[in-house]
Amino acid sequence: MSRMIKIRVPATSANLGPGFDCMGMTLDLWNEIAFEAGEGLEYWAGGEGAEKLNKGNRNLLTKAFVRLHEVCGKKMEGVRISACNQILMSSGLGSSAAAIVAGLLGANETLGRLLLPGDLLKLAVEMEGHPDNVAPAMAGGLVVSVVARNEIVWRRYEIPEWTIVIVKPLLDWPTKAARAVLPAHVSRADAIHNIGRALLVADALQKGDVDLLRKTMEDRIHQPYRLKHIVGGMPAYKIAKHFGAAALSGAGPSLIAFVQAEAAQEAQSRIAGAFNERGIETRALITKPTGLGAYRVE
Repeated sequence: MSRMIKIRVPATSANLGPGFDCMGMTLDLWNEIAFEAGEGLEYWAGGEGAEKLNKGNRNLLTKAFVRLHEVCGKKMEGVRISACNQILMSSGLGSSAAAIVAGLLGANETLGRLLLPGDLLKLAVEMEGHPDNVAPAMAGGLVVSVVARNEIVWRRYEIPEWTIVIVKPLLDWPTKAARAVLPAHVSRADAIHNIGRALLVADALQKGDVDLLRKTMEDRIHQPYRLKHIVGGMPAYKIAKHFGAAALSGAGPSLIAFVQAEAAQEAQSRIAGAFNERGIETRALITKPTGLGAYRVE
């Protein structure tokens, strides 16, 4: 590695109501990772998740970095990886997808770009298990994606500058638990409900149509089951809908709300208040979408 390589990777919000496991968008909230020559595999993180991540050098980012070398049949040289993280961990904002994409992209850059973007996406999906976060993390904007046999089929769409409120309750909500509460089967009526609304949510997001988004962001496949297991989740969700369109971000526990810019601060305060009243502390932020996916800082 002749010189330092820096990678930036955005946060993502997946599902977006009825788009369960197939829709996600990028947020203007970034992790920045530097790769430079080192002794063996060295890793250090600052910012979000630093206390947890700095307990060792094995995490999703370093595993992805090593994995790409294995796939390319290349010996891994000594590397020092330094991360400055802004994406909240265990929040439904794609921190694991960001780590995987950063590791793969960083390794590919150090090796002279041996793999094409499609190959990187396939590797990312293999590690993550589904494309709804990793695809937008790589491509930017709104991405609809599905796995069709051995192929990942996806389309990217530009979206306008929405004002977005994120509120994360500070409680334990691992992805494994979020998956465990889902039913094994859904009814035909619920499937129809989600299919039609997912199409309309994608259209509303592209056109900046908050009224259409408010009417169509309701989900029947995952949110009802998850919200009742998140303390304060349902009352907070109802308040968020009062200000615009709202959903769980990914599997949660964070809520994402699309609101008018002038109402953002009040929305943030009141959504957080629904959790606070039940003894749950929160982290909150106001952000916007970004059309950028992961990229190398030149």
